[in-house]
Amino acid sequence: MITVHHLEDSRSQRVLWLLEELGLDYEIEFYKRDPKTMLAPDSLKEIHPLGRSPVIDDNGQVVAESGAIIEYLVHRHGQGRLIPPENSDARLRYTYWLHYAEGSLMPFLLLKIVFDRLGKPPMPLIMRPAAALIAAGVKGKFVTPRIDEHLDYVESELARHKWFAGDELTGADIQMSFPLEAAAARAGIGAERPHIQKFVDRIHARPAYKRALERGGPYSYA
Repeated sequence: MITVHHLEDSRSQRVLWLLEELGLDYEIEFYKRDPKTMLAPDSLKEIHPLGRSPVIDDNGQVVAESGAIIEYLVHRHGQGRLIPPENSDARLRYTYWLHYAEGSLMPFLLLKIVFDRLGKPPMPLIMRPAAALIAAGVKGKFVTPRIDEHLDYVESELARHKWFAGDELTGADIQMSFPLEAAAARAGIGAERPHIQKFVDRIHARPAYKRALERGGPYSYA
């Protein structure tokens, strides 16, 4: 039996979606964020030393990191599903987007989240004005332009293909779902990026995605 160590409002939601798409049996161990820090609880460190989610346990085989989990599940349990044929152009795109999601796009979205919180509690009141001013400067000159650059790039790619690897849903789309959901919620997609919005709407309409939400509980980005 596959166990998903599932942290609320986190990347682990897409692992549940993948398992539903593959039709695999699994169980969920639920974890709540600290209401003040919004960090994962220390109890996750009992599963993996870094104490982060997602982590899966497949009959004693523990796998962490979303991309590694997706590759593992598709390879071990997919039976050829959700991955393009080897040596195809689609396979190359699949591999690229599987790594791009966390390696290129998500770091800038995380920077936005960090700088959005500067100048707010729990920071001491006396420091908030200066921190907010610094945050606004960094976001305006560096973070927001980079996010716009990446979202424009993603928009242009989705204008060419229905899914990231081509015309069929793959694990790359599942990996890209979280950063694009986060962008829609926190960075704004806007009318100038209709293909990203259509992608988000398309994944939210999938029956397997809806089943994953029912299993995983509240998820802010849906």
